[in-house]
Amino acid sequence: MSRMDRYRHEKGQTSKQNSHNNIFARRQRRQSSDEDSDRLEEYEQDYQNNWQSFEEDYYEADREHAEDEPPGNRPKKKMKKKRKKKHPFLRFILTVLILLIAYSGISFYIGEKVGESEDNEAPQAENFNGFSDANGGNNILLIGSDSRGEENARADTIMVLQLDGPAKKPKLVSFMRDTYVNIPGAGDNKINASYAYGGADLVRQTLSENFGIDCKYYMTLDFETFEKVIDTLFSSGVDIDAEKDMSKNLETPIKKGPQKMDGLTLLQYARFRMDEEGDFGRVRRQQQVISAIFSELKNPIALLKLPYAAGKAMGYSANDVPMSFLAKNSFSIAKGASGVDRLSIPAEDTWSYGQSYDGGSVLIMDQQENQQAIQDFLAK
Repeated sequence: MSRMDRYRHEKGQTSKQNSHNNIFARRQRRQSSDEDSDRLEEYEQDYQNNWQSFEEDYYEADREHAEDEPPGNRPKKKMKKKRKKKHPFLRFILTVLILLIAYSGISFYIGEKVGESEDNEAPQAENFNGFSDANGGNNILLIGSDSRGEENARADTIMVLQLDGPAKKPKLVSFMRDTYVNIPGAGDNKINASYAYGGADLVRQTLSENFGIDCKYYMTLDFETFEKVIDTLFSSGVDIDAEKDMSKNLETPIKKGPQKMDGLTLLQYARFRMDEEGDFGRVRRQQQVISAIFSELKNPIALLKLPYAAGKAMGYSANDVPMSFLAKNSFSIAKGASGVDRLSIPAEDTWSYGQSYDGGSVLIMDQQENQQAIQDFLAK
């Protein structure tokens, strides 16, 4: 083999060796590149997992730290402003309610101050140790008196008005003034004598002991005050259907039938007893008058005047009825416009005529039956 052939042979071997080495090197580089790529993906995945875990730990710690700090030191979070839905009708209703409440409160206050400032002979305020009734009602003791300048006048009218009892509507219990009862500390006598002996609080005690009915508040009106209250509330008069013609011992004769009565006429109608029914007819007409007054509240004009007139009535009278109680039971008062439930005591067939120790005519009652009649009446 010549030198040239040997050179070519060696060069060819070298080229084959180099070619083989290059292929092996490329394979190694490719394998290394694939391993690096896989390692990089693992690094990236670990990085993302670690960063996510870090964020969760960080915000959890931040929330715990915010809850531990006082409200004033908590950082304010940026919140996206939400567009509020507009409810013009609801806003209108709310505005009207606020205005009505404000109007009622101001009118009541003004009326009360006007009533207190006017020159009248309203009864003086008393100490009244009232209690809620057993059924949860806060009864109002209503006393009408014909003082005529006398200090120890007997009560002409004794009623109990319940507004917030189980029925959630006005209920009225009237007590005939000739009912013979035991007056605490004074012995047996007509029930209306309890007012002369100890004022409104002794009347309360007498009702509680003899009839099992308690009163939380009281209101005392004399006849002059009653006229003013009616004329203030209802300037055009009160609609009422008179039972019969009345004229005996009245300042103004009353004709039978539907009519409007002012304060004076309404008072005469309620007090009249110069007929065969006597006190029974008088009590029934008193209840009719109260129902007629409630019915007048159907008139929107009377409703608008009611807060001022009610305040004026409070100013005229001796009472401890809070305005909050009247406001709370305004719905119950409004229900009275459709009628007031009424009961007279002694109840029917639970009494008989008798004589007192001084020879006066009285009503002897069955105490237990009348107590039950009152409980049943107020419970439904």
